[in-house]
Amino acid sequence: MNLTYSAEEQAFRQEVRDFLATSLPDDIRERVRLGRRLSANDHVRWQNILGERGWLAANWPEEHGGPGWGPVQRHIFDEECAAAHAPTIVPFGVNMVAPVIMKFGNEAQQRHYLPRILANRDWWCQGYSEPGAGSDLASLKTRAVRDGDHYVVTGQKTWTTLGQHANMMFCLVRTDPDARKQAGISFLLIDMASPGITVRPIITLEGAHEVNEVFLDEVRVPVANRIGEEGQGWTCAKFLLTHERTGIAGLGHAKQALRHLKSLATRVQHRGRPLLELASFRQRVVKAELELMALEVTNLRVIAAARDGGVPGAESSLLKVRGSELRQELSDLTRRALGPAALPFFPDFLHGDGELDDPALAESASSAAQYFNRRKLSIYGGANEIQKSIVAKTILGM
Repeated sequence: MNLTYSAEEQAFRQEVRDFLATSLPDDIRERVRLGRRLSANDHVRWQNILGERGWLAANWPEEHGGPGWGPVQRHIFDEECAAAHAPTIVPFGVNMVAPVIMKFGNEAQQRHYLPRILANRDWWCQGYSEPGAGSDLASLKTRAVRDGDHYVVTGQKTWTTLGQHANMMFCLVRTDPDARKQAGISFLLIDMASPGITVRPIITLEGAHEVNEVFLDEVRVPVANRIGEEGQGWTCAKFLLTHERTGIAGLGHAKQALRHLKSLATRVQHRGRPLLELASFRQRVVKAELELMALEVTNLRVIAAARDGGVPGAESSLLKVRGSELRQELSDLTRRALGPAALPFFPDFLHGDGELDDPALAESASSAAQYFNRRKLSIYGGANEIQKSIVAKTILGM
């Protein structure tokens, strides 16, 4: 693969940089830079700005309102957004359910849902995992019983990220309890305002309300809200998960984290010398940088292979494993570089309530929270152990 960017690609990079410099609100940029929590309004405000520019749905084809970018342009855009401290686009609508609707949805569903996603009118959440069905997702027990033109859905979903803000959920349900596990699953779109839905917060290790558990008690869902045929939900689910796992690699954010780490290790002193000059620490940083370079090449190969509408294969599992492990390593090295400065934990500051007088303290306030939060990366989207099994079976034929 030729990794030398063309003149057109370099010009596009500059266009993205100029846009971010003038259009990304300073208050949002600063919150992201300091690792502070973003409100729902922060996300909506930024995504509306992207939508007005036509850049919200970077992976959508032009026929559905996307910019029609190729894989290299999307890679550049993601990289520059991370470097500029732009918020991550909430992925559940634009990057996850939208491709499923494009591929498996009927014309009426595409006409209704895709423009609403593109206009940022719906906030979607993901109804996949259950208390007894995480990495073994096909064991899900949430039932959907047909009643005329509706399904009656009863069950529980968990780890529902940002579900407290969502008005729509794409949900895997069991419509045929007698079929083999994968064959009895269907893919439904559920209005979160429907009677019978209860959302309860789960507070994560660093004190954030990021995930939830969702209870569904005889929730009526129109059959028209089913994507694909009844029993085809597992096919939709696998298609969606390949897109999710590719995104979890977080290449742009990893590169930004590496830049921050190297800057930090240059400023922090160890026995009168920059920490980066300490051989044992420098070796870990160099190893992380080399792995990041390899990950970037692999990422470009995967997205290039999928540019013509194909589905990322088991390679997305490789990206998920290596990307999540690398981001965990970078957060660990950052915490180690800060030493005792990483110990203070200021929930009020991270949630936006109050300020810290010491700029250095503000810079390090999120390091512990990010370290704890990054523990989830190797678990969600399919635990890394499961992803390694997928790679072993699909790629290595073991």
